[in-house]
Amino acid sequence: MFPLFLFFIILASGFCSIGKKMDLKITPPQTAQWGSHTFRCALGQGGVVRAEDKVEGDKKTPIGRWVMREVFYRPDRESRPETDLPCRALAPHEGWCENPNLPTYNRLMPTDEDRQISSLWRNDGLYDLIVVLGYNDDPPIPGKGSAIFLHCARPNFGFSAGCVSLARDDLVTMLRDANKNSAVVVMPLP
Repeated sequence: MFPLFLFFIILASGFCSIGKKMDLKITPPQTAQWGSHTFRCALGQGGVVRAEDKVEGDKKTPIGRWVMREVFYRPDRESRPETDLPCRALAPHEGWCENPNLPTYNRLMPTDEDRQISSLWRNDGLYDLIVVLGYNDDPPIPGKGSAIFLHCARPNFGFSAGCVSLARDDLVTMLRDANKNSAVVVMPLP
């Protein structure tokens, strides 16, 4: 017979891990820490900046704790990632509004080059997996920066336009343990 007190210990330890907060800690210039995993990462070409000083187009990654909102993936290149985060497949016509003059600023919407809606359906593979981060989104303040994502890195870990990027396999590893309490924490320069 299985001792009842052992059953309760096992049960309680399982419940303690549900909803556990795990953050991806980013230490400039290129280190990301996720639990016991250390990954290489890339940040914005302009380095890091205090969130209150961030402006649209500065190519800087904002310092702070940015909640992981949801995951987008390209269904023609990736299967649905294993994650507890909200997740959905992208469509070829979807983009992100970077035009601070539109009411849809910093939101997902159909692509439109005339109105600065950047396509999320890219040929280079950088957006095959995207984690939308909760930067300047509740509500968006026009001109304070848009499209701050966690996404796949370039093969040489070249700079982003302000996002955080990881190798695709590292991103998949991180997503397995990510949940609604997870965030990307961008630290200031040491």
